Amino acid sequence: MLRALLFILPLALMIYAFIDCLNTPEEEVKHLPKPVWAIVVLLFSVVGAIGWIVAGKERRPRTRGAAGGWVAPDDNP
Repeated sequence: MLRALLFILPLALMIYAFIDCLNTPEEEVKHLPKPVWAIVVLLFSVVGAIGWIVAGKERRPRTRGAAGGWVAPDDNP
């Protein structure tokens, strides 16, 4: 079972990174052109996938759920 996990985990990571790379708009890709990132992910499976996840695309800033939203008045005297 552990041998299967050692094969499936890197494969799943590579597939995720490759599909994420293909679905990312060209404007959000950093450092290398999009086709080059796809080739890097396929050729250098684990290292390429981690490289894509860490440095391959722009990350959107995290927004808080209620930040800048409507706030009810404090009616409690």
